[in-house]
Amino acid sequence: MKRSKDNLHFFEALRYIKHFSFKSVFLLLILSSCALPRKGNNHKDDPIEIKEEAIINTESETRDEVAHIHTLQKPLLGIDRLHLFLDSLNGKKIAVVGNQTSMVGKQHLVDTLLALKLNVIKVFAPEHGFRGDIDAGEKVHTVTDEKTGLPIISLYGTNKKPQKEQLEDVDIVIYDIQDVGVRFYTYISTLHYVMEACAENGKQLVVLDRPNPNGHYVDGPVREPEFRSFIGMHPVPIVYGMTIGEYAMMINGEGWLDDKMKCKLWVIPCRNYTHKSRYVLPVPPSPNLRSELSITLYPSLCLFEATTVSVGRGTSQPFEVFGHPKFPIGNFSFVPTSVPGAKNPMYENRTCYGVNLNGTINKRKYELNLNYLIQAKDLLGDSIAYIDQVSFFNRLAGTAKLKDQLNAGWTAKEIRETWKPGLEEFKKIRQKYLLYD
Repeated sequence: MKRSKDNLHFFEALRYIKHFSFKSVFLLLILSSCALPRKGNNHKDDPIEIKEEAIINTESETRDEVAHIHTLQKPLLGIDRLHLFLDSLNGKKIAVVGNQTSMVGKQHLVDTLLALKLNVIKVFAPEHGFRGDIDAGEKVHTVTDEKTGLPIISLYGTNKKPQKEQLEDVDIVIYDIQDVGVRFYTYISTLHYVMEACAENGKQLVVLDRPNPNGHYVDGPVREPEFRSFIGMHPVPIVYGMTIGEYAMMINGEGWLDDKMKCKLWVIPCRNYTHKSRYVLPVPPSPNLRSELSITLYPSLCLFEATTVSVGRGTSQPFEVFGHPKFPIGNFSFVPTSVPGAKNPMYENRTCYGVNLNGTINKRKYELNLNYLIQAKDLLGDSIAYIDQVSFFNRLAGTAKLKDQLNAGWTAKEIRETWKPGLEEFKKIRQKYLLYD
């Protein structure tokens, strides 16, 4: 693949200020006006190079062709680099796929585009809604945004994919949602359906890339074909170690869209980011992932969602604890109550005894922790139901083997050994689409 300069647009700083004069956030954008870091070493004292090739046109460009650049300490996200493609949006009817994480500094992407006099005509909202305050699994309604008057079209529930009539009046779609790098977190499923709809209707898709807080490792069973669902669209492990932009390129490149269609995809990459970077999310990506710890533990604890064990929904520590009313009484307990984001939590108003994981994670995690599942099973004993939603558990795990292994009393080490062949094969696929070290 070679560079396609027709789709690469750059505003020089003086012209940009003259036309848009957009407060301090755009001063930051001016500083970022250079290309994507090429996979390799970053030289702290290199001069900043100004390159037009910062937009990745995935139909015609590989990461090995992207120029190496100077990097700054603070990572710059795709959304921080709007100036790289603003010319492409002039005169276009724009749809945004976003939620509460789609922020340019302290201002929402939609508000930013409107302030730049661009023609945003609608917004598509994923699970948890445009404002990110709807419970997991709760229906997201199509409404009108009070602030902008724009129609907010739900992409969760019965309308998971933008329909032909919903895209007829759209020229270009911008996707900007913070992912957490976990297969059953549904924003990558929404990405799949948006890409598929754009491919079917000949629409351009721009993905504004964001760091992945769990992007430093790959782990878990690879999803098997019979367990394909909205919480497992693709044959990837539970933790896949890719940014949303890299993941979009993989969906396209591996032919995972219906009929192996290709979406006309642009990725606006981050600067000064590697998969080793520690990135703390400035905005909670969903109602029950409120802290760095909860995001770290989510890949391991979410499997409890198909069991009789609570992960603290309805408390101040969701996905930082786990417990059950029948666990032995110990030093820690919690009482779930109805709160925004958890209106009907498991064991509402009942005391759960269990484990507080706050303060137990002192270093970055590089693998799933199966010991939580094994410990909970042992605490319940054989007389109390444990995995009570078998089909749901298998879809979360992406396999029926994990349930059987837990029930058979396998150790974490024995279970992990069975994941190795699938992980090695996936890492070969993943390598083809990495934009960052």
